[in-house]
Amino acid sequence: MNTPLRLGIAGLGTVGAGVVKIIARHGGLLTQRSGRPVEIAAVSARTRDKDRGVDLSPYGWEDDPVALAQRDDVNVFVELMGGSDGPAKAATEAAISAGKDVVTANKAMLALHGQALAEAAETAGRVIRFEAAVAGGIPVVKALTEGLAGNRVTRVMGVMNGTCNYILTRMEHAGLPYDTVFDEANKLGYLEADPMLDVGGIDAGHKLALLAAIAFGTQVNFHGMELEGIERISIDDIRHAADMGFRIKLLGVAQMTGRGLEQRMTPCLVPATSPLGRLENATNMVLLEGDAVGQIILRGAGAGEGPTASAVMSDILDIARGTRVPTFGQPARTLTTAPAARVSTAAPYYLRMELEDRPGALAKVAMVLGDAGISINRMRQYRHARTTAPVLVVTHKTTRDALDHARKGFAGTGVVVGEPVAIRIEDI
Repeated sequence: MNTPLRLGIAGLGTVGAGVVKIIARHGGLLTQRSGRPVEIAAVSARTRDKDRGVDLSPYGWEDDPVALAQRDDVNVFVELMGGSDGPAKAATEAAISAGKDVVTANKAMLALHGQALAEAAETAGRVIRFEAAVAGGIPVVKALTEGLAGNRVTRVMGVMNGTCNYILTRMEHAGLPYDTVFDEANKLGYLEADPMLDVGGIDAGHKLALLAAIAFGTQVNFHGMELEGIERISIDDIRHAADMGFRIKLLGVAQMTGRGLEQRMTPCLVPATSPLGRLENATNMVLLEGDAVGQIILRGAGAGEGPTASAVMSDILDIARGTRVPTFGQPARTLTTAPAARVSTAAPYYLRMELEDRPGALAKVAMVLGDAGISINRMRQYRHARTTAPVLVVTHKTTRDALDHARKGFAGTGVVVGEPVAIRIEDI
Protein backbone atom coordinates (compact mmCIF):
# COMPACT_ATOMS: atom_id res chain seq x y z
CA MET A 1 0.00 0.00 0.00
CA ASN A 2 1.57 3.27 -1.15
CA THR A 3 -1.18 5.63 -0.02
CA PRO A 4 0.27 7.98 2.62
CA LEU A 5 -0.77 7.54 6.22
CA ARG A 6 -1.79 11.01 7.31
CA LEU A 7 -1.58 12.12 10.92
CA GLY A 8 -3.36 14.71 13.01
CA ILE A 9 -1.16 15.55 16.01
CA ALA A 10 -2.86 17.18 19.02
CA GLY A 11 -0.39 18.55 21.54
CA LEU A 12 2.94 20.08 20.56
CA GLY A 13 4.82 19.96 23.81
CA THR A 14 8.06 18.07 24.26
CA VAL A 15 6.74 14.80 22.87
CA GLY A 16 4.58 16.24 20.09
CA ALA A 17 7.44 18.37 18.80
CA GLY A 18 9.68 15.30 19.00
CA VAL A 19 7.31 13.31 16.78
CA VAL A 20 7.25 16.12 14.20
CA LYS A 21 11.07 16.18 14.21
CA ILE A 22 11.34 12.42 13.66
CA ILE A 23 8.96 12.53 10.70
CA ALA A 24 10.80 15.49 9.18
CA ARG A 25 14.22 13.90 9.74
CA HIS A 26 13.50 10.27 8.87
CA GLY A 27 10.70 10.45 6.29
CA GLY A 28 12.44 8.18 3.79
CA LEU A 29 13.42 5.65 6.42
CA LEU A 30 9.87 5.54 7.79
CA THR A 31 8.53 4.86 4.30
CA GLN A 32 10.98 2.01 3.78
CA ARG A 33 10.11 0.42 7.11
CA SER A 34 6.34 0.76 6.88
CA GLY A 35 5.83 0.37 3.14
CA ARG A 36 4.02 3.70 2.77
CA PRO A 37 4.75 7.39 3.37
CA VAL A 38 3.92 8.78 6.82
CA GLU A 39 2.85 12.42 6.64
CA ILE A 40 1.44 15.07 8.95
CA ALA A 41 -1.84 16.52 7.70
CA ALA A 42 -2.51 18.97 10.53
CA VAL A 43 -1.65 19.81 14.11
CA SER A 44 -3.29 21.43 17.12
CA ALA A 45 -2.07 23.08 20.32
CA ARG A 46 -3.16 25.74 22.78
CA THR A 47 -0.74 28.35 21.39
CA ARG A 48 -0.03 28.73 17.69
CA ASP A 49 2.90 31.17 17.74
CA LYS A 50 5.13 29.47 20.31
CA ASP A 51 8.64 28.55 19.17
CA ARG A 52 8.85 24.75 19.37
CA GLY A 53 12.12 24.31 17.52
CA VAL A 54 10.43 22.82 14.48
CA ASP A 55 8.81 24.27 11.35
CA LEU A 56 5.04 23.77 11.45
CA SER A 57 4.22 25.87 8.38
CA PRO A 58 3.75 22.86 6.03
CA TYR A 59 0.86 21.52 8.11
CA GLY A 60 -2.73 22.51 8.62
CA TRP A 61 -3.71 24.04 11.95
CA GLU A 62 -6.76 23.50 14.16
CA ASP A 63 -7.38 25.45 17.35
CA ASP A 64 -9.82 22.75 18.49
CA PRO A 65 -8.42 19.20 18.85
CA VAL A 66 -11.90 17.78 18.29
CA ALA A 67 -11.99 19.47 14.88
CA LEU A 68 -8.54 18.02 14.16
CA ALA A 69 -9.78 14.53 15.06
CA GLN A 70 -12.68 14.89 12.64
CA ARG A 71 -10.74 16.15 9.60
CA ASP A 72 -11.27 14.13 6.44
CA ASP A 73 -7.55 14.18 5.59
CA VAL A 74 -6.51 12.58 8.91
CA ASN A 75 -6.21 8.79 9.17
CA VAL A 76 -4.61 8.56 12.61
CA PHE A 77 -5.29 10.90 15.50
CA VAL A 78 -2.17 11.28 17.68
CA GLU A 79 -3.23 12.50 21.13
CA LEU A 80 -0.32 14.04 23.06
CA MET A 81 -2.17 16.64 25.14
CA GLY A 82 -2.46 14.70 28.38
CA GLY A 83 -5.15 14.87 31.05
CA SER A 84 -7.58 12.15 32.03
CA ASP A 85 -10.65 14.05 30.82
CA GLY A 86 -11.36 17.31 29.03
CA PRO A 87 -10.07 17.95 25.49
CA ALA A 88 -7.95 14.78 25.36
CA LYS A 89 -10.86 12.44 26.06
CA ALA A 90 -13.33 14.43 23.94
CA ALA A 91 -10.99 14.47 20.96
CA THR A 92 -10.15 10.78 21.29
CA GLU A 93 -13.85 9.90 21.35
CA ALA A 94 -14.43 12.15 18.34
CA ALA A 95 -11.62 10.47 16.43
CA ILE A 96 -13.05 7.01 17.07
CA SER A 97 -16.53 8.15 16.05
CA ALA A 98 -15.04 9.60 12.84
CA GLY A 99 -13.37 6.29 11.99
CA LYS A 100 -9.80 7.18 12.92
CA ASP A 101 -7.20 5.04 14.63
CA VAL A 102 -5.68 6.58 17.75
CA VAL A 103 -2.13 6.73 19.08
CA THR A 104 -1.76 8.24 22.54
CA ALA A 105 0.77 8.75 25.31
CA ASN A 106 -2.00 9.48 27.81
CA LYS A 107 -1.71 6.98 30.68
CA ALA A 108 -4.15 8.85 32.93
CA MET A 109 -6.94 8.83 30.34
CA LEU A 110 -6.51 5.12 29.63
CA ALA A 111 -6.13 4.16 33.29
CA LEU A 112 -9.49 5.77 34.06
CA HIS A 113 -11.41 5.35 30.80
CA GLY A 114 -9.49 2.67 28.91
CA GLN A 115 -12.21 0.04 28.96
CA ALA A 116 -14.90 2.29 27.48
CA LEU A 117 -12.52 3.74 24.89
CA ALA A 118 -11.25 0.30 23.89
CA GLU A 119 -14.79 -1.04 23.46
CA ALA A 120 -15.76 1.98 21.37
CA ALA A 121 -12.68 1.65 19.16
CA GLU A 122 -13.10 -2.07 18.59
CA THR A 123 -16.82 -1.68 17.84
CA ALA A 124 -15.85 0.87 15.19
CA GLY A 125 -13.12 -1.38 13.81
CA ARG A 126 -10.39 1.00 14.99
CA VAL A 127 -7.31 0.55 17.18
CA ILE A 128 -5.88 2.49 20.10
CA ARG A 129 -2.12 2.19 20.55
CA PHE A 130 -0.35 3.50 23.66
CA GLU A 131 3.25 2.31 23.81
CA ALA A 132 4.40 5.80 24.83
CA ALA A 133 2.05 5.86 27.83
CA VAL A 134 4.13 3.33 29.78
CA ALA A 135 7.86 3.59 30.50
CA GLY A 136 8.73 6.02 27.71
CA GLY A 137 11.01 4.43 25.16
CA ILE A 138 10.83 0.91 26.61
CA PRO A 139 8.66 -1.29 24.33
CA VAL A 140 6.91 -3.02 27.21
CA VAL A 141 3.35 -2.79 25.83
CA LYS A 142 4.43 -4.50 22.62
CA ALA A 143 6.39 -7.06 24.63
CA LEU A 144 3.24 -8.04 26.52
CA THR A 145 0.70 -7.86 23.69
CA GLU A 146 2.89 -9.51 21.05
CA GLY A 147 6.24 -10.92 22.17
CA LEU A 148 4.85 -12.71 25.23
CA ALA A 149 1.39 -13.46 23.84
CA GLY A 150 2.07 -17.21 24.19
CA ASN A 151 2.76 -16.95 27.91
CA ARG A 152 0.62 -16.97 31.00
CA VAL A 153 2.10 -13.94 32.72
CA THR A 154 2.66 -14.54 36.42
CA ARG A 155 4.02 -11.20 37.58
CA VAL A 156 4.75 -7.67 36.41
CA MET A 157 7.22 -5.64 38.44
CA GLY A 158 9.17 -2.48 37.90
CA VAL A 159 10.35 1.05 38.54
CA MET A 160 8.10 3.14 36.31
CA ASN A 161 8.62 6.73 37.39
CA GLY A 162 11.98 8.23 36.56
CA THR A 163 11.46 11.29 38.75
CA CYS A 164 11.05 9.20 41.89
CA ASN A 165 14.07 7.09 41.01
CA TYR A 166 16.08 10.25 40.42
CA ILE A 167 15.08 11.66 43.82
CA LEU A 168 15.89 8.46 45.70
CA THR A 169 19.25 7.87 44.04
CA ARG A 170 20.21 11.53 44.32
CA MET A 171 19.42 11.49 48.05
CA GLU A 172 21.67 8.46 48.48
CA HIS A 173 24.64 9.66 46.44
CA ALA A 174 24.62 13.27 47.67
CA GLY A 175 23.51 12.60 51.24
CA LEU A 176 20.74 15.18 50.82
CA PRO A 177 17.31 15.23 52.51
CA TYR A 178 14.13 14.62 50.56
CA ASP A 179 12.93 18.25 50.55
CA THR A 180 16.21 19.51 49.09
CA VAL A 181 16.24 16.96 46.26
CA PHE A 182 12.53 17.52 45.60
CA ASP A 183 13.20 21.23 45.05
CA GLU A 184 16.17 20.37 42.84
CA ALA A 185 14.07 18.00 40.70
CA ASN A 186 11.39 20.67 40.38
CA LYS A 187 13.90 23.27 39.14
CA LEU A 188 15.22 20.76 36.61
CA GLY A 189 11.70 20.33 35.23
CA TYR A 190 11.40 16.67 36.27
CA LEU A 191 8.15 17.06 38.21
CA GLU A 192 4.63 17.22 36.80
CA ALA A 193 2.63 20.44 37.28
CA ASP A 194 1.01 18.56 40.15
CA PRO A 195 4.06 16.98 41.83
CA MET A 196 1.91 14.43 43.65
CA LEU A 197 1.36 12.67 40.34
CA ASP A 198 5.06 11.76 40.53
CA VAL A 199 6.06 11.53 44.20
CA GLY A 200 2.65 10.23 45.28
CA GLY A 201 2.96 7.22 42.98
CA ILE A 202 -0.08 8.14 40.87
CA ASP A 203 1.76 8.44 37.54
CA ALA A 204 3.50 5.10 38.06
CA GLY A 205 0.24 3.57 39.27
CA HIS A 206 -1.49 4.52 36.03
CA LYS A 207 1.23 2.72 34.10
CA LEU A 208 1.08 -0.41 36.24
CA ALA A 209 -2.72 -0.58 35.90
CA LEU A 210 -2.39 -0.61 32.09
CA LEU A 211 0.27 -3.32 32.12
CA ALA A 212 -1.77 -5.43 34.54
CA ALA A 213 -4.79 -5.28 32.23
CA ILE A 214 -2.73 -6.65 29.35
CA ALA A 215 -0.84 -9.19 31.44
CA PHE A 216 -3.85 -10.74 33.15
CA GLY A 217 -6.69 -10.11 30.69
CA THR A 218 -8.60 -7.89 33.10
CA GLN A 219 -10.35 -4.56 32.84
CA VAL A 220 -8.17 -1.67 33.96
CA ASN A 221 -8.69 -1.10 37.68
CA PHE A 222 -6.56 1.80 38.82
CA HIS A 223 -8.81 2.45 41.80
CA GLY A 224 -8.12 -1.06 43.13
CA MET A 225 -4.41 -0.35 43.46
CA GLU A 226 -2.55 0.14 46.73
CA LEU A 227 -0.71 3.45 46.36
CA GLU A 228 1.97 4.98 48.55
CA GLY A 229 4.45 7.63 47.49
CA ILE A 230 7.98 8.47 48.54
CA GLU A 231 7.24 11.64 50.53
CA ARG A 232 7.98 10.02 53.90
CA ILE A 233 11.29 8.46 52.86
CA SER A 234 14.08 10.18 54.81
CA ILE A 235 17.82 10.29 54.27
CA ASP A 236 18.06 8.10 57.37
CA ASP A 237 15.93 5.43 55.65
CA ILE A 238 18.23 5.60 52.64
CA ARG A 239 21.30 5.16 54.84
CA HIS A 240 19.82 2.36 56.94
CA ALA A 241 18.82 0.49 53.78
CA ALA A 242 22.34 0.84 52.38
CA ASP A 243 23.82 -0.48 55.64
CA MET A 244 21.75 -3.64 55.20
CA GLY A 245 22.65 -4.09 51.51
CA PHE A 246 19.43 -2.64 50.12
CA ARG A 247 18.23 0.37 48.14
CA ILE A 248 14.81 1.98 48.28
CA LYS A 249 12.75 2.08 45.09
CA LEU A 250 9.19 3.09 44.26
CA LEU A 251 8.28 -0.38 43.06
CA GLY A 252 5.20 -1.52 41.20
CA VAL A 253 4.07 -5.13 41.49
CA ALA A 254 1.02 -6.78 39.90
CA GLN A 255 0.07 -10.44 40.09
CA MET A 256 -3.07 -12.55 39.92
CA THR A 257 -3.93 -14.62 42.99
CA GLY A 258 -6.78 -16.87 44.03
CA ARG A 259 -8.34 -13.90 45.80
CA GLY A 260 -8.08 -11.49 42.88
CA LEU A 261 -5.66 -9.04 41.31
CA GLU A 262 -2.93 -7.61 43.52
CA GLN A 263 -1.65 -4.24 42.37
CA ARG A 264 0.64 -2.08 44.48
CA MET A 265 2.87 0.87 43.82
CA THR A 266 4.80 1.47 47.02
CA PRO A 267 8.33 2.11 48.28
CA CYS A 268 10.23 -1.15 48.79
CA LEU A 269 13.71 -2.23 49.80
CA VAL A 270 15.37 -4.28 47.06
CA PRO A 271 18.80 -5.95 47.10
CA ALA A 272 21.42 -3.40 46.05
CA THR A 273 23.04 -5.96 43.76
CA SER A 274 19.81 -6.83 41.90
CA PRO A 275 18.99 -5.30 38.49
CA LEU A 276 16.42 -3.03 40.14
CA GLY A 277 18.83 -2.15 42.92
CA ARG A 278 21.44 -1.03 40.41
CA LEU A 279 19.00 1.22 38.57
CA GLU A 280 20.20 4.83 38.67
CA ASN A 281 18.75 8.30 38.12
CA ALA A 282 15.68 8.72 35.88
CA THR A 283 15.90 5.31 34.21
CA ASN A 284 12.94 2.91 34.19
CA MET A 285 12.99 -0.88 34.40
CA VAL A 286 10.21 -3.43 33.96
CA LEU A 287 10.45 -7.12 34.85
CA LEU A 288 7.99 -9.50 33.19
CA GLU A 289 7.58 -13.12 34.26
CA GLY A 290 5.86 -15.73 32.10
CA ASP A 291 5.34 -19.45 32.49
CA ALA A 292 7.20 -20.24 29.25
CA VAL A 293 9.78 -17.48 28.97
CA GLY A 294 10.72 -17.10 32.64
CA GLN A 295 11.83 -13.62 33.62
CA ILE A 296 12.80 -10.91 31.15
CA ILE A 297 14.06 -7.42 31.99
CA LEU A 298 13.46 -4.27 29.96
CA ARG A 299 15.47 -1.17 30.87
CA GLY A 300 15.68 2.28 29.35
CA ALA A 301 14.74 5.95 29.41
CA GLY A 302 11.27 6.37 30.85
CA ALA A 303 10.58 9.91 29.66
CA GLY A 304 11.92 12.75 27.55
CA GLU A 305 11.42 13.97 24.00
CA GLY A 306 13.40 11.33 22.13
CA PRO A 307 12.41 8.14 23.98
CA THR A 308 8.71 8.98 24.21
CA ALA A 309 8.48 10.24 20.62
CA SER A 310 10.23 7.02 19.55
CA ALA A 311 7.47 5.00 21.23
CA VAL A 312 4.78 7.08 19.52
CA MET A 313 6.41 6.46 16.15
CA SER A 314 6.52 2.72 16.85
CA ASP A 315 2.75 2.69 17.15
CA ILE A 316 2.29 4.86 14.08
CA LEU A 317 4.46 2.55 11.98
CA ASP A 318 2.55 -0.52 13.16
CA ILE A 319 -0.67 1.09 11.95
CA ALA A 320 1.02 2.03 8.68
CA ARG A 321 2.05 -1.62 8.20
CA GLY A 322 -1.49 -2.80 8.87
CA THR A 323 -0.80 -4.38 12.25
CA ARG A 324 -4.08 -4.49 14.17
CA VAL A 325 -3.93 -5.53 17.83
CA PRO A 326 -6.74 -4.98 20.38
CA THR A 327 -6.03 -2.19 22.83
CA PHE A 328 -5.24 -4.50 25.75
CA GLY A 329 -4.04 -7.50 23.73
CA GLN A 330 -7.42 -9.23 23.48
CA PRO A 331 -10.93 -7.99 22.61
CA ALA A 332 -12.02 -5.48 25.24
CA ARG A 333 -15.36 -7.24 25.80
CA THR A 334 -13.52 -10.42 26.81
CA LEU A 335 -11.56 -8.71 29.60
CA THR A 336 -12.68 -9.94 33.00
CA THR A 337 -13.48 -7.92 36.09
CA ALA A 338 -11.03 -9.08 38.74
CA PRO A 339 -11.63 -8.17 42.37
CA ALA A 340 -8.91 -6.05 43.94
CA ALA A 341 -6.88 -8.17 46.35
CA ARG A 342 -4.68 -6.95 49.15
CA VAL A 343 -1.13 -8.29 49.11
CA SER A 344 -0.93 -11.47 51.17
CA THR A 345 2.55 -12.79 50.40
CA ALA A 346 4.67 -12.69 53.53
CA ALA A 347 7.85 -10.60 53.47
CA PRO A 348 10.24 -8.96 55.90
CA TYR A 349 9.52 -5.33 56.72
CA TYR A 350 11.64 -2.36 57.68
CA LEU A 351 10.15 -0.19 60.44
CA ARG A 352 11.42 3.21 61.53
CA MET A 353 9.81 4.94 64.47
CA GLU A 354 10.41 7.61 67.08
CA LEU A 355 10.06 6.50 70.70
CA GLU A 356 9.82 8.47 73.90
CA ASP A 357 13.29 8.25 75.46
CA ARG A 358 12.35 6.50 78.68
CA PRO A 359 12.83 3.08 80.24
CA GLY A 360 10.69 0.24 78.88
CA ALA A 361 9.90 1.91 75.55
CA LEU A 362 11.61 -0.76 73.45
CA ALA A 363 9.98 -3.52 75.49
CA LYS A 364 6.51 -2.09 74.78
CA VAL A 365 7.21 -2.01 71.04
CA ALA A 366 8.49 -5.59 71.11
CA MET A 367 5.38 -6.68 73.01
CA VAL A 368 3.04 -5.13 70.43
CA LEU A 369 4.91 -6.85 67.60
CA GLY A 370 4.82 -10.15 69.45
CA ASP A 371 1.08 -9.86 70.08
CA ALA A 372 0.64 -9.37 66.32
CA GLY A 373 2.64 -12.54 65.65
CA ILE A 374 5.60 -10.63 64.23
CA SER A 375 9.10 -11.87 64.97
CA ILE A 376 11.94 -9.35 65.19
CA ASN A 377 15.02 -10.01 63.08
CA ARG A 378 16.95 -7.03 64.39
CA MET A 379 16.28 -3.92 66.44
CA ARG A 380 18.53 -0.92 66.82
CA GLN A 381 18.31 2.39 68.65
CA TYR A 382 20.42 5.21 67.22
CA ARG A 383 22.33 7.89 69.08
CA HIS A 384 20.38 11.12 69.34
CA ALA A 385 20.22 14.52 70.95
CA ARG A 386 16.45 14.77 71.09
CA THR A 387 13.74 13.89 73.58
CA THR A 388 12.69 11.08 71.27
CA ALA A 389 14.87 8.18 70.17
CA PRO A 390 15.01 6.95 66.55
CA VAL A 391 14.56 3.15 66.46
CA LEU A 392 14.93 0.77 63.53
CA VAL A 393 13.24 -2.63 63.46
CA VAL A 394 13.61 -5.28 60.75
CA THR A 395 11.08 -8.09 61.03
CA HIS A 396 11.19 -11.65 59.86
CA LYS A 397 8.63 -12.50 57.17
CA THR A 398 5.15 -11.34 58.07
CA THR A 399 1.94 -10.29 56.37
CA ARG A 400 0.71 -6.78 55.76
CA ASP A 401 -2.39 -7.51 57.85
CA ALA A 402 -0.25 -8.48 60.84
CA LEU A 403 1.88 -5.39 60.37
CA ASP A 404 -1.17 -3.11 60.21
CA HIS A 405 -2.47 -4.74 63.40
CA ALA A 406 0.83 -3.94 65.10
CA ARG A 407 0.86 -0.36 63.82
CA LYS A 408 -2.55 0.20 65.39
CA GLY A 409 -1.23 -1.27 68.62
CA PHE A 410 1.68 1.17 68.69
CA ALA A 411 -0.76 4.05 69.25
CA GLY A 412 -1.78 2.56 72.60
CA THR A 413 1.74 2.16 73.98
CA GLY A 414 2.17 5.81 74.89
CA VAL A 415 5.80 5.67 73.72
CA VAL A 416 5.57 5.77 69.91
CA VAL A 417 5.61 9.33 68.59
CA GLY A 418 3.95 9.93 65.22
CA GLU A 419 3.29 7.33 62.56
CA PRO A 420 6.01 4.70 61.97
CA VAL A 421 7.42 4.30 58.48
CA ALA A 422 6.96 0.73 57.20
CA ILE A 423 8.66 -0.46 54.00
CA ARG A 424 8.38 -3.92 52.52
CA ILE A 425 11.63 -5.77 51.74
CA GLU A 426 11.01 -7.35 48.33
CA ASP A 427 12.66 -10.59 47.29
CA ILE A 428 13.63 -10.26 43.63
